[in-house]
Amino acid sequence: MNWSVVAQTSGLLILSNVFMTLAWYAHLRDLRDKPWIIAALISWGIALFEYLLQVPANRIGYGTMSLPQLKILQEVITLSVFVPFVLIYMKQPIKLDYLYAALCMVGAVYFVFRN
Repeated sequence: MNWSVVAQTSGLLILSNVFMTLAWYAHLRDLRDKPWIIAALISWGIALFEYLLQVPANRIGYGTMSLPQLKILQEVITLSVFVPFVLIYMKQPIKLDYLYAALCMVGAVYFVFRN
């Protein structure tokens, strides 16, 4: 496994997920008094940056990693970005179920990346 490619892919996917999470969920807090079409248009604008990072990330990673490995990496990164977003930005309480979900994802990573 080329770890430089994995690191580049992971870095771009982390940044992409920050934009994705903001596009998908920040409007629930910040634009709740606005019509949904305004929230959708702003979210689409934010999501453009997600795709500008996500597409190159997948192109860089594909070949070194299989498609299932890229997908599981994406899901783990999504949860790694989403949980702090929920706790810090959305100010929602932490639950033990988040830990259980994370442990399931660790298992998924193990199975998809083992030889």
